Amino acid sequence: MPAEPRTVAELVTERASARGDHPLLVCDAERLTYAEAERRSAALARGLVALGAGRATHVGVLYPNGADFVVAMLAAARIGAVVVPFTTFSTARELAEQLAHADVAILLATPRYRSHDFAVELRDALGVDALDRPLFCTTAPLLRHASFDQDDVARHGRDVPERLLAAIGADVHPSDALAIVYTSGSSGTPKGAVHTHGSMLAHQRNLNGIRALTADDRLFCNSPFFWVGGFAFGLLATMVAGATLVCSNATDAAEVLDLLETERPTLTNGFAASVAHLARHESFPTRDLTSMRRGNLYPIMPADVRPRDPSLRHGMLGMTEAGGTFLLDADESDQPEERWGSFGRPAPGFEVAVVDPSTGTTVEAGAPGELLLRGPYLLQRYHRRSREETFDADGWLHTGDVVCTDLDGYVYYLGRRGSMIKTAGANVSPVEVENAINRVTGGMVAHVVGLPDGERGEVVGAVLVTDRAVDPSALRDLLAVELSSYKLPRRVATVSEAPLLASGKVDVRRLREAFDD
Repeated sequence: MPAEPRTVAELVTERASARGDHPLLVCDAERLTYAEAERRSAALARGLVALGAGRATHVGVLYPNGADFVVAMLAAARIGAVVVPFTTFSTARELAEQLAHADVAILLATPRYRSHDFAVELRDALGVDALDRPLFCTTAPLLRHASFDQDDVARHGRDVPERLLAAIGADVHPSDALAIVYTSGSSGTPKGAVHTHGSMLAHQRNLNGIRALTADDRLFCNSPFFWVGGFAFGLLATMVAGATLVCSNATDAAEVLDLLETERPTLTNGFAASVAHLARHESFPTRDLTSMRRGNLYPIMPADVRPRDPSLRHGMLGMTEAGGTFLLDADESDQPEERWGSFGRPAPGFEVAVVDPSTGTTVEAGAPGELLLRGPYLLQRYHRRSREETFDADGWLHTGDVVCTDLDGYVYYLGRRGSMIKTAGANVSPVEVENAINRVTGGMVAHVVGLPDGERGEVVGAVLVTDRAVDPSALRDLLAVELSSYKLPRRVATVSEAPLLASGKVDVRRLREAFDD
């Protein structure tokens, strides 16, 4: 049996040879087979070589989900360049700052997407007159080329022999850096996690085994490719399995539902809240979505596989530094009461410790503490930081997540360090209160924060995402059978939509403004 590919260069050529006509990607009207991905990425890779790119050159990739992102990522990775995904939520200032911090030499980008005209915004942010020539600017000192046309870059490489590209690809090693994936910056300045070819591919191979993603599957994923969930657990996992990835950038719910009915995905993954509007569409009750038998996008999954309450199922927990998901479980059935709220157990290759952050000592099962991770599939280091600055002396990564475990090793996420609410000396997990509100209201989304209080230090505040009026007293009565009295929200507000940061995460500062009325 041939060895599994250990670099992206090996992966793309092997999959094109074995499954050439099989669709790798279906994104709205776009279709990309494995053979087309190999051919297009080879042409673009030769163009990058002609522009001076090679092993360890940092290549920025700024695209929404789609074939252009896939081709650009593969082109850079197969010559040993380091892929640096950029979020399409970025402002011009953020783009310029990340280009500089990530030491990007070549940027491949979409000229515009939704409200952004990146060609104009980037030119202004860099302070240059034009982007169609070699760049020399103090804002991003290492940036030499920015292109909004992959075909134009490919034309530069017409004289680069195919045998040279093959030789360059053969020289890429599993220990070489594949990508610098930036954190979303929810708890500080975004950091770039450096991941290697070997670690990312091996980790996804393990995860595919747990969630049973095979070459026969069609995965619907709504996670952006520029974040680690879409990049690793979506795109790379699909290629490792030889499967098909289905995604959509459509803003019209009917168009997305049309896509799902036509393409019939078998597995789902991503942000459940981002598909809730599909289930509210007037045509949803008549749609045939019975092909979706597994996954976590519960609002749009068939009733016979959808839990009556998501907290009855194992969740999944991932982070950029871990190359995506690292807590999960193959059991997709409703769990016994003592395991409600579980995020599963560590994936192969991950060692977990839960410690008191003030003393560093291991806490007992059931007690909250900071989650520490160790293992071969973690990031090498943060970009521009040493391993000593990334890990402690014993090789542990301090995640900043507060969790507890049970005696069977299942992990329960409680929140981020600093997000725990301290009320009258007691700790309250926002996640626990949010889950309880979701249960007693029949699925209403809530965001729980700590609010300053002169007597108790902090009190629990709950912001419910709804257009309906909410009676705070009635809500507390419902929660009283679920939560201890000190965990009950003293203040309740509603918003029609949760305010979001550019990263897509909830803007807690603006969320607190809901209580100003």
